[in-house]
Amino acid sequence: MSSVSSRFDLVIFDCDGVLVDSESLACVVHADVLTQFGYPITADQVHERFLGRSAREARLEVETELGRVLPDDYTATLRATIDEVFGAKLQPIPHIAETLAILSHPVCVASSGTPTRIRSSLTTTGLDRFDPHLFSALQVERGKPQPDLFLFAAAQMNAAPNRCVVIEDSIPGVTAGVAAGMTVFGYHGGGHCSPATAAALTAAGAHLVFDDMRQLPGLVARGALAGEPVGLA
Repeated sequence: MSSVSSRFDLVIFDCDGVLVDSESLACVVHADVLTQFGYPITADQVHERFLGRSAREARLEVETELGRVLPDDYTATLRATIDEVFGAKLQPIPHIAETLAILSHPVCVASSGTPTRIRSSLTTTGLDRFDPHLFSALQVERGKPQPDLFLFAAAQMNAAPNRCVVIEDSIPGVTAGVAAGMTVFGYHGGGHCSPATAAALTAAGAHLVFDDMRQLPGLVARGALAGEPVGLA
């Protein structure tokens, strides 16, 4: 098998659901605020429809269905409520801190969140290693599932797409990584994941799936390929 130096030059992490265990919290908040503003929806429906996509794209889809623009204070209300909930309850993904300490590869974050949200979430959970290599869907024309964000991140980090590995927890994220020509590891160990998540990520194109961040350094170090068994290094 090829050595790591000949396989991966960059590890690109999604943020929500991969670095911070935020997705369940965010889906509840998003559903509550949308319902408050006249678009009744459950947290499960938000999870199914909008997980991995930017708030900007979710809002546009909702407004199209409503046939009207959401009020000016919708975004401010959503952000303020998320700030309050995340400040009180947000936790890092289990074992992510020790995993980042072991990884010797260059790393960055490419998230559908806003730059402020990404930085705040990582600061709140003590994951400050990535700054200033934080890339947001707001910096590209098209968010996930399009490849723009991952290609932008790779270009900013001077890495060829085919030498990048993406760590993703959502179908749009996996789709985006594959479309960018990158290797994609699907992570299904977050609090929002179900027994069906691994199969869904595989069906979306993930080259392999894993559910414990302690597995990641070994997977990256040996340049793991599709179909390889996943276990702790």
